[in-house]
Amino acid sequence: MTRKGGMLALAALLVVIDQLTKAAVAKGLALYETRRVIPGFLNLVHSRNDGAIFGFLSHGGNPALRWVLAAASVVALALVIYYFVKTPSRDGLMLTALSLILAGAVGNNLDRMARGSVVDFVDLYAGRFHWPVFNVADACITIGAGLLIFVVFRRKPA
Repeated sequence: MTRKGGMLALAALLVVIDQLTKAAVAKGLALYETRRVIPGFLNLVHSRNDGAIFGFLSHGGNPALRWVLAAASVVALALVIYYFVKTPSRDGLMLTALSLILAGAVGNNLDRMARGSVVDFVDLYAGRFHWPVFNVADACITIGAGLLIFVVFRRKPA
C-alpha cells in the first residue's frame, strides 16, 4: 500500500470510529443527558450542534445559514482533497494533517446530511471552565489543523 493509500485508510478508519461513537451516544444517552466519566474533568453529554466546529455559527435552524455552512464545508473538503492529491508522498506529516482534517470533515458532514446536525459528546472541563463539547471528528480537525500549522511554519522559505 502506498503512503497516500495508508493515509486514506487512516481517514476512513477515523470516520468509522467517529460515526460509531456518535451512534452509540445518540442511542445510549437522551439529548442533553450527561454521564460523569472522570469527576472534575470529563463527562459524556449528548448534544447537537447545527453550526460549525465547536458550535461556531450555531444558527438555531436558520435555513439560509445552514446552506452557507454546507456550501463552505463542501468547498473546504474539495480543497483538502486537492491539496492531498498534490502533496508529494514523501511529505508524511502534511499527508497526516490533511488526512485528519479530511476524516473530521467527512464525519461531521455525514451527520449534517443524515441528522441535520452534528452529535457532540465529549465534555472536558476543569472547575467552571468547560471546553466546548466536541466529538471524534472535531478532534481530528483540530489535531490536523495544528499539525498543518506546524508543518507550514517549520518549512524553510523558498
